[in-house]
Amino acid sequence: MKRVVVVVLSLVVIGLAWWLVDSIMAPIRFNDAKDIRYAAVIARLKNIRTAQEAYRSEFHKYTGSFDTLIRFISTDSFRVVRQIGSLDDSAAVAEGRVYRDTISVCVRDSLFKNIAIDSLRYIPYTDGKEFEMQAGELSTGSKVIVQVFQAQAPNNFILNGLDRQEIINLNDVAKQLKRYPGLRVGSLTEATNNAGNWE
Repeated sequence: MKRVVVVVLSLVVIGLAWWLVDSIMAPIRFNDAKDIRYAAVIARLKNIRTAQEAYRSEFHKYTGSFDTLIRFISTDSFRVVRQIGSLDDSAAVAEGRVYRDTISVCVRDSLFKNIAIDSLRYIPYTDGKEFEMQAGELSTGSKVIVQVFQAQAPNNFILNGLDRQEIINLNDVAKQLKRYPGLRVGSLTEATNNAGNWE
């Protein structure tokens, strides 16, 4: 009988030790997985921002359509002004050897050479869920009209499949701080110079 009690107590101790280690490791595993997924989503949002800024340089506005943005990257070019000579060289300036030239550069070849642009719209780790993207105009406090865009992905999509309670906790913290519960670049409500909420 004594042996049975010792065996049962040993199993209980082992079970409690495993439960304790697992409860300590669960948030660590969640944060590691979250960091990996966030890094992939941030990289994609930076690519969206780069594409939007190139689009705006040509059309003087942003687009809320991924189809338009991807077509622009695939087929269009944008103008780049290059300077021949140096304005710091006063002799070259006096002799007229300094001038500017505008050239057209293919968007895909210059900005997205090694990037699969067809996947630009998709949130990594979500099996095909798309970023929400919008564009518009914003009037600043000094009554200046500013072109704006916003692309975002909620934590519920980015972190899907990870510990549900940890996702709920993360979203609650964001709401308490009055922040978007996920990752976002740009803003439709304030002029942010297209900053991401991770920056």
